[in-house]
Amino acid sequence: MSPSPGATTEYAVSADGTRVAYEVAGTGPALVVVEGALCHRGMGAFDELAPILADRFTVVGYDRRGRGESEPGASVYAIQREVEDLVAVLGATDPDAHVFGMSSGAALSLEAARQGLVTGRLAVYEPPFILDDSHQPDDPAFTDRLRALIADGRRTRAAKLFLRLLGMPAPIVTVLPMLPMWKHLTAAADTLPHDFEIVSRYRRGLPLPDAHYAAIATPTLVIAGGRSPDYMRHTPAAIVAQIPGARTAELEGQTHEVKADVIAPVLAEHFTRG
Repeated sequence: MSPSPGATTEYAVSADGTRVAYEVAGTGPALVVVEGALCHRGMGAFDELAPILADRFTVVGYDRRGRGESEPGASVYAIQREVEDLVAVLGATDPDAHVFGMSSGAALSLEAARQGLVTGRLAVYEPPFILDDSHQPDDPAFTDRLRALIADGRRTRAAKLFLRLLGMPAPIVTVLPMLPMWKHLTAAADTLPHDFEIVSRYRRGLPLPDAHYAAIATPTLVIAGGRSPDYMRHTPAAIVAQIPGARTAELEGQTHEVKADVIAPVLAEHFTRG
């Protein structure tokens, strides 16, 4: 899917030379949106939030590597390459920008902040961690299964497997391939193993390592939906317990597919706090 109508695509160059596509909407303090799995700036959090927040923020959306108009990567994939991509976008727009991360993008944003690379405020929505016994841990071989499906060209099967793992009801997963959006979802299926490489270490039913996020110094808000699975609703408290001054918020009636008009006021309040 193409960028927003009338938008100008710019490129940031990551540390390994990969060109990362981004666009800017609005005026005000900069806010970079980090998308979750299968999403990019033309279909995801940025696309939905920018029209709502552009009157208060300069909202920056970018295509994570291998998606949209970004290159797949000039080096072998590693989590740190995606951290460097985010840093490149920050450097090209505003190094002190606020950051909002969604799902696996939330995990990526937390990792960048843990390394001291996010200096603006940070907000994340439902990093998909399994940190207790409220949900069965993932099969340790799941990421390898995704890689094998992608290598065999079975993108639809990989996307369905991913959606079922996140708890999407089977009837919905069955219907999705009939919808126009499906071809855009499967276009990014090659990157699903990357998302799981980012989050798999946190989906084992084990607590976070001691002080794992203790070095995060920026004001941080961790948000969950009130109708999301228990394991996603438990995660914010575990994260903020390690970050000085961090806060949680739970959005009544929301699921992992949070509505933009519900979360936008919460983000605006957090990013404009004195």
